[in-house]
Amino acid sequence: PKEFKVLSCLLENPGRVATHDHLLSNVWGSEYIGATSYVKLYIRYLREKLEKDPSRPKWIITERGVGYRFVQSCTSGS
Repeated sequence: PKEFKVLSCLLENPGRVATHDHLLSNVWGSEYIGATSYVKLYIRYLREKLEKDPSRPKWIITERGVGYRFVQSCTSGS
């Protein structure tokens, strides 16, 4: 359920950054704001399921120090 909620938050505004605090507040509750390790862990879980190569994500992009962004479409590059 938490993974689905994180993904839902990212998909609310594809292409726009969902901040750590936004994700924490909407998924875990406002009392978790600042606990970014929860977000990082669940982003890793999602990348393992969605990305072809989780170490080089093309769908869930990290915006360092801010949050994460879901890319609407990605090109194969081939």
